[in-house]
Amino acid sequence: MAWLSLIIAGLFEIAWAYSMKESAGFTRLWPSIVTVILMIVSFVLLAYSMKTLPLGTAYAVWTGIGSVGALVVGILLLGESTSALRMLAAVLIVSGLVLMKLSSPE
Repeated sequence: MAWLSLIIAGLFEIAWAYSMKESAGFTRLWPSIVTVILMIVSFVLLAYSMKTLPLGTAYAVWTGIGSVGALVVGILLLGESTSALRMLAAVLIVSGLVLMKLSSPE
């Protein structure tokens, strides 16, 4: 259950990163409110997963999901670059996440 809540927390991290971008530096009300709500949900789910998962693993996976997810959202919705170096970085992050999962006790 901890892994599932961690994955969901990572998905909420992607959503709050996108809504933060849409908030234009917290100058737009509704995207700002959505950002704060999504952040809270993401943090609560992360905290729940940390009850049983190691700190380093949980935090690395959470930030990794958020990083790669934000990269994908940026490419798909915001027209950001798909350079080879950015794609290599994403592959390396995902590889690290897989290794974290494989090395965790749960």
